[in-house]
Amino acid sequence: MLITHDAECALSILVELLNTAPEACGSEQLPDVAALGSFVVRQEISEVGSLTPADLAAVHALRTQLRDIFSAESTPQAAELVNSVVAAAGTTPRLTNHDQHGWHIHYFAPHAALGDHLAAELGMSLAFIVMAGERERLRRCDAPDCARVFVDLSRNRSRRYCDSRTCGNRLHVAAYRARQRSAEAVVEAVVKAVGAVPAG
Repeated sequence: MLITHDAECALSILVELLNTAPEACGSEQLPDVAALGSFVVRQEISEVGSLTPADLAAVHALRTQLRDIFSAESTPQAAELVNSVVAAAGTTPRLTNHDQHGWHIHYFAPHAALGDHLAAELGMSLAFIVMAGERERLRRCDAPDCARVFVDLSRNRSRRYCDSRTCGNRLHVAAYRARQRSAEAVVEAVVKAVGAVPAG
């Protein structure tokens, strides 16, 4: 799948935003305006003015809408949800070359509120995924105790965990230990069985 640098950046912000929700990590990671401001700085989101409680409420609502797209049962349902997010944002595509990033497209209107800004940019990144027939790349972590999401950008769509170093390794270690216990149980059963056989 061909994905532009801009779309990849937007998808990265999308995943980070979705994984701030309580259902993803057990507690709200954007509890107040200060936390939202820190998120904006960490993700290097451009053209953001002063933030207010209204911005926080809008981002929380958007986060829920975007998470629903990951749970969509069909492509038509996902497309409808994406269309709703993008339409509400009032997308205004424009070329820009700020901060030495070269020419690229911003989909949000100049001076847009953060919620509309994110809805336009993240909604359009999801629109490209759905349009390309790649909706299966929008995934939830396979670890049974993890509710985080990710976008699988691997060439062969083989990624299963939000983070292979944490969830992936933890499950691989658990599976290895289970196999070890199973093998030890078999050996122990064989030893007992051999010990129970009377000498001939």
